[in-house]
Amino acid sequence: MTIVADVLVGLVALIHVYIVVLEMVLWTTPRARAAFGTTEEFAKESAPLAANQGLYNGFLALALVWGLIASDPTGFQLKLYGIVCVIIAGLYGAATANKRILFVQVLPGTLALIALLLAR
Repeated sequence: MTIVADVLVGLVALIHVYIVVLEMVLWTTPRARAAFGTTEEFAKESAPLAANQGLYNGFLALALVWGLIASDPTGFQLKLYGIVCVIIAGLYGAATANKRILFVQVLPGTLALIALLLAR
């Protein structure tokens, strides 16, 4: 079960690395505007805010990757912290921004959390 948990945690980390790229690098491109449902004008005006948000997503991904690399108990604690933060951020985002976040962020995070706790 540990392998399943680590694979799921790694998947959540990769999702957040992708979000970092979308928010920090590609925010004004058609691809990112389609993903986030923004207009060209809004994307240009909000690029600094999106980059800041992307940085926070990067911190989440870093905690998860560090958790995968570190030995226990530190590795477990980092993975648990990162996954719980991902779920809470996803719930907030789904409630305030877009319900799709439930499927993109909360569902994978919840599956990883369950696997992580079962592997413990």
